[in-house]
Amino acid sequence: MDKEVDPAVLAVINEKRLMGEKRTPVEIIAKMGVFEAREKASEHAWLATGDNVIATLWAEFVSIGTGGRWFYLESLDTQRRLSGGERSALQIQRAKDRLGLLKRTLDAGQGLRAVLQTNRIAIADLETDKAAKVSTRVPDDQEWHIARWDADERIAVLVRGARGWLPSDADMQAARARGGVPAAAPEAPAGQFSREEVQAAALDYLTRHFAGYGYKAENVSAQKLGYDIEVTDKKGNTLLKLAVKGTATGMNGFQLTGEERACAKRGDPWRLAVVTDAIGPAAQHKLYKPSEIDSAPGLEPLLA
Repeated sequence: MDKEVDPAVLAVINEKRLMGEKRTPVEIIAKMGVFEAREKASEHAWLATGDNVIATLWAEFVSIGTGGRWFYLESLDTQRRLSGGERSALQIQRAKDRLGLLKRTLDAGQGLRAVLQTNRIAIADLETDKAAKVSTRVPDDQEWHIARWDADERIAVLVRGARGWLPSDADMQAARARGGVPAAAPEAPAGQFSREEVQAAALDYLTRHFAGYGYKAENVSAQKLGYDIEVTDKKGNTLLKLAVKGTATGMNGFQLTGEERACAKRGDPWRLAVVTDAIGPAAQHKLYKPSEIDSAPGLEPLLA
């Protein structure tokens, strides 16, 4: 709602709204290069043409720091809503997909495009109100970037404009209160979870991830084929054969079996899928081609 937006941010939104062409929220992201924008309109981040990442930033949560710099706190807790309470399975998947795209820009050293959005209901009710509608969505002309990604604090800091600036501690504290960003949950002591539990969580995460995109993800790990999950399309065509490795706090190393290395040598569609923080709320994954596996962080040599 407009009354929740900082006046400086609202002024930019109103200027864009009045001076630009009138477009619907779907038309705006389509114009920015999002394929199948209508089908993806309910998502909160998109991979557009040219591998550009576009993310919705709720204007109500954009804060103004020292020197008038804009920044935005992103919670890395995919399990809980900003207003408190547990997310649904669909909401969790959308949150993970969004964080995956944001992390992609950080890893690549790239910026991202933002669409500033206000809503017709209070921001705290956005995820729980099925009738929630976008009030205004405008593209921001300035580039944003990930200035800080703190897995321990479960927080990422997005900054508008030039790199090299971070909000002060006071700015961060005020932004946390403004955005209802939950404090980091206490870490589970190292060794609390077994290797088997971490691996099971990684398999479950990837199965749900690909199922969320309409693919069939079958756990075939018991068959010792050299991969753990086979991803197929609706016609039954095999898209990926994933050798899955889960990591967690105090358990960051993993090995590839002889069967997995042999399968990797046969090439596509085999991939190494490493799920970090597999057992926690900020699980993320990265795929490695057979030619890239030796550079995968955490890979340990196979013991004789």
